[in-house]
Amino acid sequence: MSPHPDLNRNRLPSLYEVLNRRTQAPVDLFSFYIYMRDQQRSVDYLDFWLDVSQHMSLCRHYVRELRRSVLVETPELEKGGSKRSSAVLENLGDMNDPAGPSMNLSSNEKSQDQRLSAFLRSDNGKPGLSPKSSYGSQQSGLVRSGDSPSNGERPPRASLMSMRDRRTNSNSPAHTVARADIRASAEKILYTYLLPGSEREIILPQNILNDITASIEEDGRDDPEVFDAAKDYVFQAMERDAFPGFLRSKALGNLVPASLMLRLILGGLSMFGGFWAGFACIFLAKPKHLRCWLILPFTVGAYLLVSHQYELDPLIALLGFSEYTFMTWSRIREPFVRKLLNKRTIMVFAATLAVAVPLVVLFVFVPGKRL
Repeated sequence: MSPHPDLNRNRLPSLYEVLNRRTQAPVDLFSFYIYMRDQQRSVDYLDFWLDVSQHMSLCRHYVRELRRSVLVETPELEKGGSKRSSAVLENLGDMNDPAGPSMNLSSNEKSQDQRLSAFLRSDNGKPGLSPKSSYGSQQSGLVRSGDSPSNGERPPRASLMSMRDRRTNSNSPAHTVARADIRASAEKILYTYLLPGSEREIILPQNILNDITASIEEDGRDDPEVFDAAKDYVFQAMERDAFPGFLRSKALGNLVPASLMLRLILGGLSMFGGFWAGFACIFLAKPKHLRCWLILPFTVGAYLLVSHQYELDPLIALLGFSEYTFMTWSRIREPFVRKLLNKRTIMVFAATLAVAVPLVVLFVFVPGKRL
């Protein structure tokens, strides 16, 4: 599964593609995170998803390190146990990182994940198998990236940034994963999101919570399969409750709620000023060339109110920008979204003219009558 954006997609992306980092702004994972944090107010669910995906990546990295250590330590291969371990590691196949619910994985990917989880359940962290050093202290910043700082508003997670640096330096000893790191990662997810009264508790069906808690605390499991049911449930919840609003906000519009409210207020004031000046011109019998100045308040008011209604500022859209926080803009890089917003821009301009022109004509050409 390619982690690179699909530039030939002639449709809106799916949540699977967004989470798999196959989209670009304004419908990329970073924008979805900001939307979940600022508008949906349920970023804990997305953070849970990202931490579970990171846990899977940690497990895959651990297995890759095991495979590398088995290949490097050639004297150990003469021992039967090491031969068997090498064969098990080879049977795991390529350690790719598909980001998505288990129901979206192919049969080959599901089989690979099941073999990975089975291997981790059977691995007791024997010295002959585990990598020699741990990156626990270095990785702790990534594992804890879902924590909230004391000021209350969380910045975007480090895991949303490019994974290029970690891939490039994955051969470095500083990036070696120990078995204890996987255990700590699983417990971190449990204690942060799942236990009652936890710091960032998310709502899941009780049977799923009970199964995960028993698997980690009683059975001692920390393989990725432990979180499959919760991961699928969270994915379906985000796909049903949050993702349609995200697409409506980012693919059909380019404004955030604060900007929409500002346009509603300024548009209402501008229209009020236009009506006030228009009636004043009529009842004071002002000449038509003076009344033509009514074009200004009516056009501005109509533009702002229609922008509020469509959640789209057409001029900014034509410049190729979308707002992800109040008065903070990012360039529109998703080709299909760019085309879609350009079409809606024409609709906004047409609606603006449909409101402003009749009002201007009415107040300019109505005969004046001084009271």
